[in-house]
Amino acid sequence: MKLFRHGPQGTEKPGLVDASGALRDLSGVVWDIVPATLGRDSMSRLQGIDPATLPLVPVGTRLGACVGGVGNVIGIGLNYADHAAEAGMKPPGQPIVFNKHNGAISGPNDEVWLAPGSQKLDWEVELGIVIGERAFHVSEDHALQHVAGFCLVNDVSERAYQIEYEGQWTKGKSYPTHCPIGPWLVTPDELGDHQNVDLWLDVNGVRRQTGNTKTMIFGVAQIVSYLSRFMTLMPGDVIATGTPPGVGMGQKPPVYLRAGDVITLGGRGLGEQRQSVTEAPLRS
Repeated sequence: MKLFRHGPQGTEKPGLVDASGALRDLSGVVWDIVPATLGRDSMSRLQGIDPATLPLVPVGTRLGACVGGVGNVIGIGLNYADHAAEAGMKPPGQPIVFNKHNGAISGPNDEVWLAPGSQKLDWEVELGIVIGERAFHVSEDHALQHVAGFCLVNDVSERAYQIEYEGQWTKGKSYPTHCPIGPWLVTPDELGDHQNVDLWLDVNGVRRQTGNTKTMIFGVAQIVSYLSRFMTLMPGDVIATGTPPGVGMGQKPPVYLRAGDVITLGGRGLGEQRQSVTEAPLRS
């Protein structure tokens, strides 16, 4: 099953992708794709719906982030050995954990904002995990029982804020629009082997990233179990699991995003995103 959210920002409605790829409106069945509707019982009920009974979503309707009401966005850093190498860092012995502010979340095709004075805006295609059931001190064997599904994430990063400013990575990861999520929330049975997902990203039509989740240092079950030792993972939490090589920082010389650039990215079974980079519309 592939779920999505559609409509103007802040008033999105739930939807379901049918077998033909048509977008169907779920708002007559469930009020939204949010933490309260991500549990196993609720998802099982949605699995039983005949998509043909649902109205079609008008062509051209905006797609929002595939899950709403996200409380926490957790990132895993340097989770591909070849990406760690291009960053000039040693592969970690344990997952590197950081947060992205949930105010960074945006739709898969929304604009990405360039902050005033930003010179090192970077891209990162990633497999995202969406938590469906509360997870606290769960074993790797049981970790996947707490996963509602998977999604595509662009972990947009301002490298100067992340690396050159004092403190932790969060401020380089959290600017508004710097966490496009979706288009689809893909259930585990629909995605199949989550440790064999091809990922790719282009900038202005030039392929920059190509990778596969089979080369992750820490796999999905390991990440969920590990994080649950230090925090309670709640329904709706999103975990960005790290990026393969090819980020702008790793190019020789480095290449960073500028206003007018277009980012396209995708993953096997996860759908595609497309973002235009624009100057941030500052408001007093």
